[in-house]
Amino acid sequence: MDYTHCRLCPRQCGVNRLEAAGFCRCGSSPRVARAALHFWEEPCISGVRGSGTVFFSGCTLKCCFCQNYSISSGGFGKDIDVRRLGDIFLELEDKGAHNINLVTPTQYLPSILAALDLVRHRLTIPIVYNSGGYERPETIRELDGYVDIYLPDLKYFDSSLSGRYSAAPDYFSFASRAISAMIRQTGAPVLAEEEGCTLMKKGVIIRHMVLPGQKEDSKKLLRWMKESLPEGHFFLSLLSQYTPFFRSSEFPEINRRITTYEYNQVLDFAISLGLTAGFMQKKSSAREEYTPPFDLEGVDPTLPPSQDHR
Repeated sequence: MDYTHCRLCPRQCGVNRLEAAGFCRCGSSPRVARAALHFWEEPCISGVRGSGTVFFSGCTLKCCFCQNYSISSGGFGKDIDVRRLGDIFLELEDKGAHNINLVTPTQYLPSILAALDLVRHRLTIPIVYNSGGYERPETIRELDGYVDIYLPDLKYFDSSLSGRYSAAPDYFSFASRAISAMIRQTGAPVLAEEEGCTLMKKGVIIRHMVLPGQKEDSKKLLRWMKESLPEGHFFLSLLSQYTPFFRSSEFPEINRRITTYEYNQVLDFAISLGLTAGFMQKKSSAREEYTPPFDLEGVDPTLPPSQDHR
């Protein structure tokens, strides 16, 4: 696993990222936009003290509605070395983080694994792999022994939708196999009671965000989960937070928030299938204010910390 002929993600663009950027627009130095305690993940991830989130710049997907577009497509962030990245992990633990939450990490895995090798003998909290779900199963297998919790999206079933909105017509083919590999690796969720809250220590939470006008595609994904994944081996997190961002205006059919009816239709279908282990989201979560500020907090130690307790 290295940068010289990059095959980290399903694009497998083969670029020597020591010399040029890949499809993800990333070189070989990890670029980080924010490293701070975050309180808006699922309750078993955020807990009471927050999840130690590290937001990496760049992305292997091109989602037209990306809420983090300033870092995923805009490239905002600061290049750091492996040693600084390892120090950031330790600093987040010292601040009380329940876990280290790697957000959109795939394009920097060689550096991330090297940083974990430097410090994991000092880390006592789980490592969370928080991704868009567009992963090679082979890459997931390389993470065995490094990652405790997987937090993937499962965005689309229909290849025409994933091609139109994320420039990835092969999305479901890769995401479905990658998520199966994650579950095989972690086994059933492991939870623990700490400080009056339930925290995940190991396992998989599959996130699905309901898109405007696409409740039938959501139902296909839920049926696939029911029929293809081992019962009791994952949590479902059904999201209602879709907000038109970035290039959504170019696609009129999704240039709106979802309705309560659309979300409830998908939620009721999940319940009818018995997919009741997990989380649902209030419609009030569809707000721009829930996107964290990308201000280099925790990345550049010369900057003062901001507050993320909205």
